[in-house]
Amino acid sequence: MTPKLATIAKRADFLAANHAIRVARPGFVLLVNPLERSDGSQRFGVTVTKKIGNAVVRNRMKRRFRALLRELLPTSGVAGADHVLIGRETGIERDFSLLREELAGALARAAAGKGDPPRGRGGRKGGPGGKATGKSAPNLHGRGK
Repeated sequence: MTPKLATIAKRADFLAANHAIRVARPGFVLLVNPLERSDGSQRFGVTVTKKIGNAVVRNRMKRRFRALLRELLPTSGVAGADHVLIGRETGIERDFSLLREELAGALARAAAGKGDPPRGRGGRKGGPGGKATGKSAPNLHGRGK
């Protein structure tokens, strides 16, 4: 019997998945939050930032991701877990069969608990991965330190 498949609707569930297993691929980032639901049901969510194309492009991308998840999660997903796909700009015109292969590989990695290393904190403000200048940025808002 295939596990029940539902969608993630609450922002808090998306944020919780952001602190779980992360597997990055050229067309998307897969987040898997293994919750161990007793009934083995799986949930999925898809998000695409407004930085990627207009609404038509984002909606097409989300439709493609939902189709892939509905196809692959019942057989390859982590039982009782939340799965979130975050679209990347290179995923817009990526071949559907290539996306399917990448998602199958990402699900296999996540099921084995082999996520990518956590992202560095700070990003643009000089943390790991940012440009460290040795000086702190000036406070232009007049609040705090």
